[in-house]
Amino acid sequence: MPYRETKVYFDGSHYIAIPPENFPSGKRKRRKSKPKPTTKPKTDGTPPPTPKDKFETAYSESQALPKRERKKYIKEKLQGEFQTAEQLKEFVSQNIERKKINAYKRNTRLWRKIYTQAEWHYFVTFTYDNALHTEETFKKKLRNTLKHAVSRNGWKYIGVWERAPETDRLHFHGIFYIPQMIGKIVEVKDYSTKSHRMQVTYQNRHFLKEFGRNDFKPIEIPLDITQSVKYLLKYIEKSGEKLVYGGKLPTYTRSDILDDDVACPYGVDDRKLLLFDSFRCIVDGEILGQVSPEILAEMPKCN
Repeated sequence: MPYRETKVYFDGSHYIAIPPENFPSGKRKRRKSKPKPTTKPKTDGTPPPTPKDKFETAYSESQALPKRERKKYIKEKLQGEFQTAEQLKEFVSQNIERKKINAYKRNTRLWRKIYTQAEWHYFVTFTYDNALHTEETFKKKLRNTLKHAVSRNGWKYIGVWERAPETDRLHFHGIFYIPQMIGKIVEVKDYSTKSHRMQVTYQNRHFLKEFGRNDFKPIEIPLDITQSVKYLLKYIEKSGEKLVYGGKLPTYTRSDILDDDVACPYGVDDRKLLLFDSFRCIVDGEILGQVSPEILAEMPKCN
């Protein structure tokens, strides 16, 4: 068995294996960090914001600006924090690059989690009725309801809180795996003020009663999944919001890999393996079968 307990993921086109021997854990003895210089606290006892704190605030505030103006805005907010303009420029450039790298890693992890989960059922939107909730109570109760749906009904989801551009009204979008539905879904025809025409939505009566308007859009083909995830990514890139995860959503499938199931080495320094689309899934020396959604569902998972 040439490659044991590899991490396998699907990149949208092919299956890729990561042999553990090619990626050492990197667990090293941590050097003792040098004590950071103390800053004089404010009158209320809290330390003043660091340049990095101010960068994070300015970066968040600049998300609505055109790309060419964001860096200028951040530099203006950090004026006075550095002795020279060159130091300021280097600090801002390094931290913007850090943000880009972190966003890329989050996006990569998201797609791997999406593909490792064998099924997704709905793209869901929740909003609230003013007669039932304020923004604060809506957010708190929906979080609690979804938490119970995960623990009691096996739901899984990846979503984001979003504000409507025209009204600034808060709602929640997410892609959901729902093996056991709560409430009954009914078809509703109404008028869309956005598209200015009649539309058909699928609303859940339980959530309609507890929160207000909702839309459970069925995911019927793989393209629906791709479009749903791209929507979530587009919004978090625009707003700076973070994704919300619910349920166990591992990043990888764990499998032994045979030599003749490897098409070729792959990736930086050829440390990964590009697998044939018919590779065999193996656990503890037992071949469960050729890769398929049903076989993958039986395989052990990991992060």
